[in-house]
Amino acid sequence: MKSFNYLELLLAFLIVSACSSDSNNNNRNQLANFTSQLCENVTGPTAGYWDNAHGLPLPLTQIPTIANPGQQFIHSQYPQLGFTLPNGYSGFENQQGIGVNVFRNDNQVVWRYVPGLTSLSQVNILDIVATEVNQLFAFYGHTGNFSVDCETNATQPQGSFIISKSSRLIRFGNFTGLVDINSYFDTSLGSTFASVSVASGPTAEFDNLVMNTFLPIHWQLLIIDNSVRDSDLDGTPDTQDNFPFDPQRQ
Repeated sequence: MKSFNYLELLLAFLIVSACSSDSNNNNRNQLANFTSQLCENVTGPTAGYWDNAHGLPLPLTQIPTIANPGQQFIHSQYPQLGFTLPNGYSGFENQQGIGVNVFRNDNQVVWRYVPGLTSLSQVNILDIVATEVNQLFAFYGHTGNFSVDCETNATQPQGSFIISKSSRLIRFGNFTGLVDINSYFDTSLGSTFASVSVASGPTAEFDNLVMNTFLPIHWQLLIIDNSVRDSDLDGTPDTQDNFPFDPQRQ
């Protein structure tokens, strides 16, 4: 497996960060009146972020970049999971599976990405969604009601896999959160593999967080070359893996 070239990534980041403030402002202007193709309840950057979580392209002419770069996170077991954080944020390795939990230092903003959750049994994707939502409530100390602005639930068979996607855009107290889950149940092995993406913060700031924090972090992960991308974290790049979402087979 080829090593990931962090020097190239750093050079690319330094080049685009030089004009990051202007690019993010331009991108925000392009998304200011964005209307979601999938959810009529949201507009603007939040709507764009929801659609992008479902694989739809954003109408951006420039790469979203970190305007105020801070420390760098690199996962100790999976170096491909590495990116620069905004100043005032800290990243921690997830303990339940290979992934990262990012927190703003005032504990008002969360960005969480766990691409490598595995269970040796079939797990209902709605149970994963409920777990992630409840963890958000616990983190913020929220015990009241919440509303669901947008919701997606889809399942389809593909070969020996049952592929599911479930997403929620929720509002609770003064906060907004987007929870996006993709799961793959291998019927031949009886195992479930899932990826988790979560982003949350104060509702009044959420559009700004999308433009200045969530999208810029996400875009850095997209810089990983396909020759080293390893979706199931089994040590074999997707381009050489006959079962790119099954860590038990290659």
